[in-house]
Amino acid sequence: MRNFFKHACAAFCMFSSVALAQDDVVIVITPSGEAAVPIAVVPFAWSAETALREVDVTKVVTDDLSRSGQFRTLPMADMIERPSRPSDVNYGTWRRLNVDYLVIGEVTGSDTLGYGIRMHLLNVTTGDALLSLEFSSRAGGMRYTAHHIADTVYEALLDVPGFFRTRLVYVTRSGEGDNTEFSLMVADADGYGPQPVVRSKEPLLSPAWAPDGRSVAYVSFEKGNSSIYTQELASGQRQLVASFKGINGAPAFSPDGKKLALALSRSGNLEIYVMDLATRRTVQLTRHFGIDTEPAWSPDGRYVYFTSDRGGRPQIYRVEPRSGAEAERITRQGEYNARASMSPDSSQLVLVHGNDNNYKIALLDTERNILRTISDGPLDESPSFAPNGRMVLYASRRGTQGVLSAVPIYGAAAAGQTAHQLIFADGDIREPAWSPIRQ
Repeated sequence: MRNFFKHACAAFCMFSSVALAQDDVVIVITPSGEAAVPIAVVPFAWSAETALREVDVTKVVTDDLSRSGQFRTLPMADMIERPSRPSDVNYGTWRRLNVDYLVIGEVTGSDTLGYGIRMHLLNVTTGDALLSLEFSSRAGGMRYTAHHIADTVYEALLDVPGFFRTRLVYVTRSGEGDNTEFSLMVADADGYGPQPVVRSKEPLLSPAWAPDGRSVAYVSFEKGNSSIYTQELASGQRQLVASFKGINGAPAFSPDGKKLALALSRSGNLEIYVMDLATRRTVQLTRHFGIDTEPAWSPDGRYVYFTSDRGGRPQIYRVEPRSGAEAERITRQGEYNARASMSPDSSQLVLVHGNDNNYKIALLDTERNILRTISDGPLDESPSFAPNGRMVLYASRRGTQGVLSAVPIYGAAAAGQTAHQLIFADGDIREPAWSPIRQ
């Protein structure tokens, strides 16, 4: 059986010794299924006073919508016309191309004064303008603005907030032997612009986002033993939160950001605790001879879910975040269920589900108690919901490569499980977590 106590010892968190090129990101987008919404994002007209186009706005928007699995985007090569204003649109042309919606626009401005992007979302069937908006962007912020446009289109057509302005945090390993280095990295949700949060010769693991998206918590072994830190991303300022005797692992912020759920062995056995970040006072939630680890909060803060082998096999339990509360077993399907987290609407748990050394990502419907797998395995782990609950991010291995994959779980796209992968070439990448939406 695979050892689920990956937060309990340093040995388990060692990655394979393959060199990593952290800036070499390949995004593989699997085409959306036939049931996805057909849409065309026409190349935006460029009227800005600069010879250098900082970002291909059209490509970013197109890739975002395609990556969601909810949209089937028309290839640019198939676009017979390229209007930038509603008055220029010949709707008959786009109907013949079987397009339901059209995104058009124009970029104006300059590096000095900033940019303006006029965007229109048009219903090809009715000829109506669903949206006509203008976005402003400073030099250097065009990619973020393009993600904002994609989020706006996504929400207008699906009535659900988009997730393209989010970020990912993950752990990488590079080098071999004495040159081994672990890095905690943050990148945009499409894999662009990876930046190190912290580097260490010793293992880093279990990154978790604060609810405001401005800081992360993680485990570091730089002191020899596991310790938990929180760190602000903008300033780099960090604080040592827990360095008790024994194991300090698996931090998880409460929904209000005021507490951390932790796995600590300070009592001699690995148990679940909650720490008040202002006072550093801890409350022990579990007391059992089994090993309890991997805590995760419910969105309303009412429960802490965790992994325990108290029943003989790793399974998911939950407990109220107060001393003396009784734990309740949640999963019973299969011999291995671990690393659970709850969807934003509390309707599903995503977890690692294993049988016969084959580990896949699965969803558990908390109302109907139905479990379904959404990944292929055999070594998939660390699932994380997108902040709108419509996709799941997870880590897996393809040969010697560490891969992050995301799969849609709602709507037409979920039927075909259209996944996309962010491949960090020639290396290993683990422990991903999806951020809240940036404002």
